[in-house]
Amino acid sequence: MPLPLNDRQFAFWKLRRGGLVNIQIADRFRISRQAVSKALLAMDRKVEETLLEMAQANQIEVERLNAEKGVLFGRSVPFNAAAIVFVSADHGVQVWYEHEGDCGTCPRYARCIELLWGYADELGITLEKTDDPTRLADELFAKLREMI
Repeated sequence: MPLPLNDRQFAFWKLRRGGLVNIQIADRFRISRQAVSKALLAMDRKVEETLLEMAQANQIEVERLNAEKGVLFGRSVPFNAAAIVFVSADHGVQVWYEHEGDCGTCPRYARCIELLWGYADELGITLEKTDDPTRLADELFAKLREMI
């Protein structure tokens, strides 16, 4: 599900998620802080709506949501597993279920590794080097939980 967004609003949102404050974003774009604040409020609403819609569509009960980071933690009802819905600048809106998989034989192995490393980079999260997507996801999402 693509996020209905304005490219500038999304750019502001990514910069704030990366650690910049409103005044720094305003200076970078040579606009007022109020314009940045207004755009970020609109973007936060869009992100929250998108996360909640994805959770509902995937039958995930919401435990915690943070629109500024673009992440929702919950529990999948049909799979009885922890689930994370998140917004990645490079990969769009994603749903990840906590699971123990046989990653070495999975055709999606490379895609999962790329997604997890990419998302960690977007958030500035340092991960231990591993080639196991399950362990990588566990570490990434544990660190993300600590952030929010």
